[in-house]
Amino acid sequence: MGNLARTLQQEETQKKKYQKELAPKKAEISKSWFSPGEKILGLIFGAALCFGGVHVISNQAMIYNMNKNIQETETSIQDQKKVNNDLKMQVSELSTYDRIITKAKKLGLKLNENNVKVVQEK
Repeated sequence: MGNLARTLQQEETQKKKYQKELAPKKAEISKSWFSPGEKILGLIFGAALCFGGVHVISNQAMIYNMNKNIQETETSIQDQKKVNNDLKMQVSELSTYDRIITKAKKLGLKLNENNVKVVQEK
């Protein structure tokens, strides 16, 4: 009888295996690392980070251009100051008393000391 019990037990285990194979399989739910809310927050954070980076870079580019324009303006101001100083030197050289007298004599003018008025610059 020992064999009969074993064969019955084997038949029962085979039936159970067969029933498990025929039974509808449950879909396994894959567990993701992040929930949908965390994914949305991550996307928002990433977008804000990208926007901030682009904003900082564009501000730095504008600052660079502004500094470049300021330096160009300063150099043009320095050049103009040099030109102005050169012209002041020419004015002071050309307005000396001796030069004016020689020009006046070349043009045929005579010095009348009674008619001379003294003008002083401030």
